[in-house]
Amino acid sequence: MINLKINGIPVAVEEGTTILDAAKKANIIIPTLCYNPDLPAWASCGICVIRVEGSPKLIRACTTPVDKGLEGKNIITHDSEIIAMRRTVLELILSNHPNDCLQCPRNANCELQTLAAEFGIRESPYRKVVNEIPIDDSNPAIVLCPEKCIRCGRCVKVCQDVQNVWALEFIGRGFKGKIASAADTPLGESPCIKCGQCSAHCPVGAIYERDDTVKVWNALHNPDLHSVVQIAPAVRVALAEEFGLDPGVLITKKIYAALRRLGFKTVFDTNFSADLTIMEEGSELVKRLTEKGSVLPLITSCCPAWVDYLEKYYVDMIPHFSTAKSPQQMLGAMIKAYWADKAQVAPEKVYSVSVMPCTAKKWETHRNNDMKSAGKFLKKDTGYDVDISITSRELARMIKQAGIDILALDDEEADSPLGPYTGAGTIFGVTGGVLEAAVRSAYFLVTKKELPDVNFKPARGLDGVKEGEVDFGNGTKIRIAVAHQMGNIAAVLDTIRAAKAAGKEPPYHFMEVMACRGGCIAGGGQPYGATDEIRIKRTNGIYLDDEKSQYRCSHQNPCIDQVYKEFLGEPGGHKAHELLHTKYEERELYIK
Repeated sequence: MINLKINGIPVAVEEGTTILDAAKKANIIIPTLCYNPDLPAWASCGICVIRVEGSPKLIRACTTPVDKGLEGKNIITHDSEIIAMRRTVLELILSNHPNDCLQCPRNANCELQTLAAEFGIRESPYRKVVNEIPIDDSNPAIVLCPEKCIRCGRCVKVCQDVQNVWALEFIGRGFKGKIASAADTPLGESPCIKCGQCSAHCPVGAIYERDDTVKVWNALHNPDLHSVVQIAPAVRVALAEEFGLDPGVLITKKIYAALRRLGFKTVFDTNFSADLTIMEEGSELVKRLTEKGSVLPLITSCCPAWVDYLEKYYVDMIPHFSTAKSPQQMLGAMIKAYWADKAQVAPEKVYSVSVMPCTAKKWETHRNNDMKSAGKFLKKDTGYDVDISITSRELARMIKQAGIDILALDDEEADSPLGPYTGAGTIFGVTGGVLEAAVRSAYFLVTKKELPDVNFKPARGLDGVKEGEVDFGNGTKIRIAVAHQMGNIAAVLDTIRAAKAAGKEPPYHFMEVMACRGGCIAGGGQPYGATDEIRIKRTNGIYLDDEKSQYRCSHQNPCIDQVYKEFLGEPGGHKAHELLHTKYEERELYIK
């Protein structure tokens, strides 16, 4: 431990702690712009300058570690010189930044705007020179607005170092420097997997999700359409943040009520189709475990960014992929192929909307023709199974536009039969949740007994790669792996590849992958500002929803039984494969 003072306040921290973190222990906030706790600090912006008392040298708090040389020293984080320096840095950034805050998607939620207000910057002493670079809207999920880029480098760091995708990079130098897609190609032609972590980490409005709310409003106000909506597991523990509540607060039933106030005629829950996914994927796992010569491990396919990544970077692993569609797409198919007939609504008149924590879901709705499975099944044009997907942030904007006081609404229930869900369905929203839910039901399908303890702890937590084992009895032990955050995936897949090449038994039988750290609770479309502290709170909300559920295993859901008896037949059957399963194909890294 090193003992020092910060603005005269005694602080003891471990050697190697940054001055930025040491200041937090003294309840002192040092302003930052390029820094983000998810990313390695690299002192790009210079806002966090501080100095050691008695030294004229200004140093950067985000990258300066506390060492023995600071023992007993006093760190000055705020004085007239430092404040003037920070103001100058902000004024220089603003001199190269557009003044269209009212039209910016980050207005009132912009880190640069907040700092400018805190420093009372009303006018700039420097001539305004803005690089006029056109908006890149070639990507189906993410929009790039380069002229608003402040070159903090967060998007590059998260894309390269965290996600290992390398779709973004620095182009040029000096005043003409900018952030752009790799090789300065349009973002839609780059290796981008649409995970949206670049937009989630951007401090300004330089990268943001494609806004589809106008299309949804038009559908809601079209008397010829029957608008149906579904909400993903992770939305229920994050949306409240947009209305002033803490992360992890569950407002599921108020969301149902708000969606009806917006004009949706029918409200379903993606948690139901998460249960449906488990019935299909769990059956697929049991089949692969029991049939000789089956390809193992079985790897989950619920995350569209991960699907895109695999189709680009690991084509040889496609046989390992579960053919089960994601819960979003399963529910979209069931709404138009099953529910519409049951409700006596013409399926071609159904406008199906999903609310997701994920920007990649926008791309998934049109991923291939398998996303039109209801129309193929019914032999008529019903469009895509899910017509459009919006993020949690977009839903929050719609609720505010409609003047709805969501927190004051009475609780309402989702519509049946595609609404009721189990705890297994809701834990899809966190890393390890899909695998844990599958284990709960796979154990039952194999042993015909309920798992004694459904809380499968090895799948939980924020470790990048988690491993465990499930004892199915009779000497049958299933080895599992969970990986989240794309940068952690390659090492695990390479281990599987190596075992396969050597003719050895696979290291795992079942593996879950999610592209975003923490899983969907920190997806690219969730409220801004996710940190591990916030991820943990959202995760706790998901597990609370699981614990208070009447049923905690997907095979126990009475509505799941109903749809199989009335319509689908059996898990993995012909009709289920026609509507609920898909295929994969190689995709080029760069679209020509």
